[in-house]
Amino acid sequence: MNYCIIYDGNCNLCVTLVQLLEVLDQGKIFRYVPMQDEQTLAQWNITQQDCQQGVILIDANVPDRRWQGSNAAEEIGRLLPLGSIFLEAYQALPGGKWTGDVLRQVASHLRFYEQIRDHRYSLFGKRASTYQSAYCIDENCKV
Repeated sequence: MNYCIIYDGNCNLCVTLVQLLEVLDQGKIFRYVPMQDEQTLAQWNITQQDCQQGVILIDANVPDRRWQGSNAAEEIGRLLPLGSIFLEAYQALPGGKWTGDVLRQVASHLRFYEQIRDHRYSLFGKRASTYQSAYCIDENCKV
Protein backbone atom coordinates (compact mmCIF):
# COMPACT_ATOMS: atom_id res chain seq x y z
CA MET A 1 0.00 0.00 0.00
CA ASN A 2 1.19 3.46 -0.85
CA TYR A 3 -1.97 5.55 -0.49
CA CYS A 4 -5.06 5.71 1.67
CA ILE A 5 -8.39 6.89 0.32
CA ILE A 6 -10.86 8.30 2.83
CA TYR A 7 -14.38 8.05 1.42
CA ASP A 8 -17.97 8.32 2.60
CA GLY A 9 -18.91 4.74 3.45
CA ASN A 10 -22.61 5.64 3.55
CA CYS A 11 -22.75 7.22 0.07
CA ASN A 12 -23.85 4.93 -2.76
CA LEU A 13 -21.77 6.82 -5.35
CA CYS A 14 -18.65 6.84 -3.16
CA VAL A 15 -18.96 3.14 -2.36
CA THR A 16 -19.49 2.24 -6.02
CA LEU A 17 -16.33 4.16 -6.97
CA VAL A 18 -14.35 2.48 -4.16
CA GLN A 19 -15.58 -0.93 -5.32
CA LEU A 20 -14.44 -0.11 -8.86
CA LEU A 21 -11.02 0.91 -7.55
CA GLU A 22 -10.84 -2.31 -5.51
CA VAL A 23 -11.33 -4.34 -8.69
CA LEU A 24 -8.82 -2.30 -10.70
CA ASP A 25 -6.13 -2.08 -8.01
CA GLN A 26 -6.72 -5.14 -5.77
CA GLY A 27 -5.05 -3.45 -2.81
CA LYS A 28 -1.69 -2.93 -4.51
CA ILE A 29 -1.66 0.88 -4.36
CA PHE A 30 -4.71 1.90 -2.36
CA ARG A 31 -6.25 1.13 1.02
CA TYR A 32 -9.60 2.53 2.07
CA VAL A 33 -11.00 4.08 5.23
CA PRO A 34 -14.60 5.23 5.49
CA MET A 35 -14.98 8.70 6.94
CA GLN A 36 -17.17 7.09 9.59
CA ASP A 37 -14.06 5.45 11.12
CA GLU A 38 -13.30 8.36 13.43
CA GLN A 39 -10.68 6.42 15.43
CA THR A 40 -8.49 5.84 12.37
CA LEU A 41 -9.04 9.38 11.09
CA ALA A 42 -7.96 10.79 14.45
CA GLN A 43 -4.53 9.18 13.94
CA TRP A 44 -4.08 11.54 10.97
CA ASN A 45 -5.75 14.52 12.68
CA ILE A 46 -8.63 14.40 10.20
CA THR A 47 -11.97 15.68 11.46
CA GLN A 48 -15.49 15.13 10.21
CA GLN A 49 -15.40 18.72 8.97
CA ASP A 50 -12.36 17.83 6.86
CA CYS A 51 -14.24 14.87 5.42
CA GLN A 52 -17.19 17.05 4.43
CA GLN A 53 -14.90 18.77 1.90
CA GLY A 54 -14.71 15.59 -0.17
CA VAL A 55 -12.65 12.45 -0.70
CA ILE A 56 -9.16 12.58 0.80
CA LEU A 57 -6.08 10.84 -0.60
CA ILE A 58 -3.11 10.43 1.75
CA ASP A 59 0.38 9.36 0.78
CA ALA A 60 1.01 6.63 3.38
CA ASN A 61 4.77 7.16 3.17
CA VAL A 62 4.46 10.91 3.78
CA PRO A 63 1.12 11.37 5.63
CA ASP A 64 1.30 15.17 5.45
CA ARG A 65 1.13 14.87 1.65
CA ARG A 66 -2.59 14.94 0.89
CA TRP A 67 -5.06 15.71 -1.85
CA GLN A 68 -8.74 16.43 -1.40
CA GLY A 69 -11.86 16.66 -3.51
CA SER A 70 -11.36 16.88 -7.27
CA ASN A 71 -7.57 17.07 -6.76
CA ALA A 72 -7.72 13.69 -5.01
CA ALA A 73 -9.83 12.22 -7.81
CA GLU A 74 -7.30 13.41 -10.43
CA GLU A 75 -4.36 12.04 -8.44
CA ILE A 76 -6.08 8.67 -7.98
CA GLY A 77 -6.60 8.49 -11.75
CA ARG A 78 -2.95 9.35 -12.32
CA LEU A 79 -1.78 6.65 -9.90
CA LEU A 80 -3.77 3.83 -11.47
CA PRO A 81 -1.61 1.41 -13.48
CA LEU A 82 -3.05 2.44 -16.85
CA GLY A 83 -3.65 6.02 -15.82
CA SER A 84 -0.38 7.25 -17.33
CA ILE A 85 -1.18 5.57 -20.66
CA PHE A 86 -4.52 7.37 -20.86
CA LEU A 87 -2.92 10.63 -19.76
CA GLU A 88 -0.16 10.37 -22.38
CA ALA A 89 -2.62 9.47 -25.15
CA TYR A 90 -4.87 12.32 -24.13
CA GLN A 91 -1.99 14.80 -24.10
CA ALA A 92 -0.78 13.54 -27.52
CA LEU A 93 -4.08 14.41 -29.19
CA PRO A 94 -3.96 17.69 -31.08
CA GLY A 95 -5.42 20.23 -28.69
CA GLY A 96 -5.98 17.57 -26.03
CA LYS A 97 -4.10 19.27 -23.23
CA TRP A 98 -5.53 22.68 -24.13
CA THR A 99 -9.07 21.24 -24.21
CA GLY A 100 -8.54 19.60 -20.82
CA ASP A 101 -7.24 22.83 -19.34
CA VAL A 102 -10.26 24.73 -20.66
CA LEU A 103 -12.68 22.07 -19.38
CA ARG A 104 -10.98 22.12 -15.98
CA GLN A 105 -11.44 25.89 -15.81
CA VAL A 106 -15.11 25.60 -16.76
CA ALA A 107 -15.66 22.80 -14.25
CA SER A 108 -14.06 24.81 -11.49
CA HIS A 109 -16.35 27.73 -12.24
CA LEU A 110 -19.38 25.48 -12.19
CA ARG A 111 -18.11 23.73 -9.08
CA PHE A 112 -19.27 20.43 -10.44
CA TYR A 113 -17.43 18.33 -7.87
CA GLU A 114 -18.80 20.40 -5.00
CA GLN A 115 -22.37 20.04 -6.28
CA ILE A 116 -22.04 16.26 -6.40
CA ARG A 117 -20.32 16.21 -2.99
CA ASP A 118 -22.94 18.38 -1.32
CA HIS A 119 -25.94 16.55 -2.78
CA ARG A 120 -24.60 12.99 -2.98
CA TYR A 121 -27.28 11.44 -0.76
CA SER A 122 -30.19 13.06 -2.57
CA LEU A 123 -28.70 12.25 -5.99
CA PHE A 124 -27.38 8.73 -5.39
CA GLY A 125 -28.89 7.59 -2.10
CA LYS A 126 -27.56 6.70 1.32
CA ARG A 127 -26.65 3.19 2.40
CA ALA A 128 -28.31 1.63 5.45
CA SER A 129 -24.90 0.57 6.77
CA THR A 130 -21.32 1.76 6.27
CA TYR A 131 -19.36 -0.04 3.56
CA GLN A 132 -16.06 -1.45 4.78
CA SER A 133 -13.54 -2.33 2.09
CA ALA A 134 -11.72 -5.64 2.14
CA TYR A 135 -8.62 -3.52 1.50
CA CYS A 136 -8.81 -1.56 4.72
CA ILE A 137 -5.99 0.17 6.51
CA ASP A 138 -5.74 -2.26 9.43
CA GLU A 139 -6.22 -5.98 9.89
CA ASN A 140 -9.41 -5.59 11.94
CA CYS A 141 -11.37 -3.69 9.28
CA LYS A 142 -13.99 -2.53 11.75
CA VAL A 143 -15.91 0.71 11.84
